[in-house]
Amino acid sequence: MYIDNRPVAALRMEARDQGMILKHGEGPGQCDRNGMREAILFEENGVYHLFYDGCGPDGWLACLAVSTDLIHWERLGPVLDFGGSGDLDEGTATSPWFYRDGDVWHMYYVGSREATPLPDRIPMMPYYTMKAIAPTLSGPWVKQPEIIPFRTVPGTYYSDTASPGHIIAHGGEYMQFFSAAKSDEGLVTRTIGVARTEDLNGSWTVDPEPIVPLTEQIENSSVYYEKENDTWFLFTNHIGIDEAGGEYTDAIWVYWSRDPKRWTSENKAVVLDGRNCGWSKQCIGLPTVVPVGDRLAMVYDAPGGDSKSHMRRNIGLAWLDLPLTPPK
Repeated sequence: MYIDNRPVAALRMEARDQGMILKHGEGPGQCDRNGMREAILFEENGVYHLFYDGCGPDGWLACLAVSTDLIHWERLGPVLDFGGSGDLDEGTATSPWFYRDGDVWHMYYVGSREATPLPDRIPMMPYYTMKAIAPTLSGPWVKQPEIIPFRTVPGTYYSDTASPGHIIAHGGEYMQFFSAAKSDEGLVTRTIGVARTEDLNGSWTVDPEPIVPLTEQIENSSVYYEKENDTWFLFTNHIGIDEAGGEYTDAIWVYWSRDPKRWTSENKAVVLDGRNCGWSKQCIGLPTVVPVGDRLAMVYDAPGGDSKSHMRRNIGLAWLDLPLTPPK
């Protein structure tokens, strides 16, 4: 139980933790000297592309590391730069999600105008969804500031955050499971919303209600479809709260549904937390899942030990056996 009685996940679908695979401070140009987080994994032509937020000398930017075996990595450094003065990504250009359409890769990334002072430079709400495009996953990426996918809207469940997430093609349209947050008198609540479009270079329409209530306190999404049982699984990180009232990413949860347009907060389970993570016992961050043979690879960020800090995090890897089956 949490001190504010926020919902818990009673079931478990435990991943097997392999441990840390990337340590901060080793990227080119000191791009991740103060930490790395928001691990987002995609595969292209047999090469795994791991995008992560790296905190360098001037703040947080989306960085890239590549591998053919998920063990040995080559770090390539930032793939985006900060926007200019007054731009929506002046404070950060991070957390990119992707969709390939023919010979073009579309990127949707997080921008914010404000960030805390150096050296941490943690991006501050509101968070915006920005757009870029490239011929390959590794770039070069060209920003498209003229395209406004969707924005925060006052009075809605995404009044303070509308940041990008996993994109699927379903029913003749694209669905993006984006992170939404609302702040009310200092209380921040979080959930996943759905935005829809038929044009990846156009605007998106946001569903009037999120997939689960704001009280679920979840953010970020990675979606996997299991053909064996016609089930969709959405992996997300949960926000916990300690006895002092401090919030932090305490676990990875999974939700499941037979219909990606309909979800319920009843169908959820813990995937990774301090109980089954081998190196971080308090804090677990954003997950991304990619099928690898007969297993599902899940990358995530964590600070290690008993730390709950946003800073000096590293990247870990865990595994789930396929086919995925909802726990009972």
